[in-house]
Amino acid sequence: MSWTRISESAGAADPVVIRVKGLELLARREHSRLELRQKLIQRGYPAEAVATALDQLVAERLLDESRYAEIYASSRADKGYGPLRIASELRQRGIPDELTDAAIAALDEFWTPKLRELHRKRFKSQIPADAAGRMQQTRVLRQHGFTLDQIKVLFGNGEQ
Repeated sequence: MSWTRISESAGAADPVVIRVKGLELLARREHSRLELRQKLIQRGYPAEAVATALDQLVAERLLDESRYAEIYASSRADKGYGPLRIASELRQRGIPDELTDAAIAALDEFWTPKLRELHRKRFKSQIPADAAGRMQQTRVLRQHGFTLDQIKVLFGNGEQ
C-alpha cells in the first residue's frame, strides 16, 4: 500500500478541504495559529490557501490564540512549571507577547502554591541550611520556570 500526500491529489488547494482538516485538528485540542499552519503545510496544503483558511477560522473564533494561551498556561502550571518557562513555551508556539503576559498574569495567585507543591514533591519541603543545598534547589526550581523572587520568598518564609 502506498500513501500519497494531499498535494498530489486534485483537491489540494480546495479551501473547504483545508478548513475541514483544520477543524479536525482543532477538535482534538486547541492549537495556536502557528501550530495549525505548520500541521496543515506538513500535510501538503499550499501556504496561501492555508493562510486563507486560518483567517476564516480566526474570524469564526474557532481558532482563538487567547483561549489557547489560557488553556496551555493552566495545563503547564498544573504540571509544576513556572511562569518563565510557560511564557517561553507560548512564545515558541507563536503566541504574541500581550496574550502570553495575560495568560501568565491570570495565574498570578497560583504560582506560590505551585512552587510550594513542587518543592514538597522534589525536596520533601526541606529548606536547605547551607549555600550548596540552596543553590541546588534553586537550580531545579529555576529549571521549572520559577523566578528568583518566587524562590526567595519560598526560602525566606520557610512556610510550607
